[in-house]
Amino acid sequence: MLAGFFFHLRDAGLKVSINEYLALLDALDAQVIGPGSTMGGASLEDFYYLARTVLVKDESFYDRFDRAFGAYFKGVTTLVDARPDIPLEWLLRRSELDLTPEEKARIEKLGGFDALMKRFRELLDQQHDRHEGGNRWIGTGGTSPYGAYGYNPEGIRIGQDRSRERRAIKVWDERAFKDYDDSVELGTRNIKIALRRLRRFAREGSELELDLEDTISSTARNAGWLDIKLVPERHNNVKVLMLLDVGGSMDDHIRRTEELFSAAKSEFKHLEFFYFHNCVYDYVWKNNRRRHSERTATFDLLHKYGADWKLVFVGDATMSPYEIMQAHGSVEYDNAEPGHVWMTRLLDTFPKAVWLNPEPEGIWQYRQSIDIIQRLMHGRMFPVTINGLERAMRQLAR
Repeated sequence: MLAGFFFHLRDAGLKVSINEYLALLDALDAQVIGPGSTMGGASLEDFYYLARTVLVKDESFYDRFDRAFGAYFKGVTTLVDARPDIPLEWLLRRSELDLTPEEKARIEKLGGFDALMKRFRELLDQQHDRHEGGNRWIGTGGTSPYGAYGYNPEGIRIGQDRSRERRAIKVWDERAFKDYDDSVELGTRNIKIALRRLRRFAREGSELELDLEDTISSTARNAGWLDIKLVPERHNNVKVLMLLDVGGSMDDHIRRTEELFSAAKSEFKHLEFFYFHNCVYDYVWKNNRRRHSERTATFDLLHKYGADWKLVFVGDATMSPYEIMQAHGSVEYDNAEPGHVWMTRLLDTFPKAVWLNPEPEGIWQYRQSIDIIQRLMHGRMFPVTINGLERAMRQLAR
C-alpha cells in the first residue's frame, strides 16, 4: 500500500525521494505512531502528520500533499482495523436544523453588534455546562446567537467545522488557512491570454536580441557587408500588487483562485502578493501557516510600493457588513479601525485598482457586503470569468 502511495505522490507533482520514503518506513518500524507492530492501531490522522513531516520539505507543497493524500486514502479511517479514539467535545454537533423560511423569519436579531458582544460576555461568565437545542445559552443545534450548527440571522459561531449560513458576524475559533498553490497547471490558456492585455513591454538589460530590421538597413548602407545590430530583450514592466482573500467562504473557490494566481505569476515579472481574510485591516501576510507571527503592516505596503503598481484584490467579498463598516468587527481579531478605512487608504495610494470576485455575478445583488465593497471600489469589481478578466485588465490599462 505504501509503495502505491509513494508513486501516487510522485504523480501528483511532489518531489518525494526514495530516501524520504525509506525514512517513513523506518519511522513506522520504530512505532513512532500507534501501538504494536508496524502501523498497528495507528489512525489515519497520525499517519497523515507523520507522512507530511517526513515526505514534504517545503510548506508551499502542503496543499498539494493534502489533495493527493485525500484522493489516495479516500474512505479509509484507519490503517488497520482498529477503532480510533474519538474524543467527546463540548460543542458536539448533534443535528443540523432544517427550519422553514417562516421559522427563520421569526428569529429576532439582538439589536446590533455591540449588544451581541455584551450579551456574549455575560453568558461566558454565567454558563459552566454544555447546552444544546435551545435559544439562549452558548451551545449546539439551537436558535441562540452563540454556538454551532443552529440558525440565527446574526450570531457568533463557535466550534463549527465549516460555515453553513455564512452570516456569522464573528467566528470564535482558530482556523488554519492554506497558501494558494502557484504551480497549478491550467486547464485552459484563456486566463493567461486575458491577463496579457495588461502587459507593457520595454527593452532593458544587455544587448542580446537581434534587431533584424536595423541589421538589414545597416548592411544595405554598408555596401552589402553584414552589420549585425543587437538590442536589449523586451521585458514586461507592469508591476502588480495582488491581495488574496483566503479561508472561510473562499474555500469554495480555491481551484479558480489558484488558476488565476498561477497565471498571474507566469505573466507578470513584477508581481507581489499578500493574503488577507475577508477584508484588509492593519496587516497582511505572506504565509498562512505563520500569519500570526510573520505579518506585514499594511502601512508598509502603502510606503513600499508606488502609485505605478496596479492593485488587484481577489476575494468573494462575502462577509458580515460589520467587518467592513465597524471597528472591532473582524472575525479574526480585535481591529481598531474599520475595514473601509484601510480600503480607502489603499485605493488612494494605488489609483489603478480592481477587485476580482469568483462568485457568480448574478448573485452579487443579494449580498450586502458585496454591494459595500463595490461602492468602495467605485464599481471596479469584475467576475473571475474570461470576459470579466478582460474588462478588469482594460480598466487597469487606462
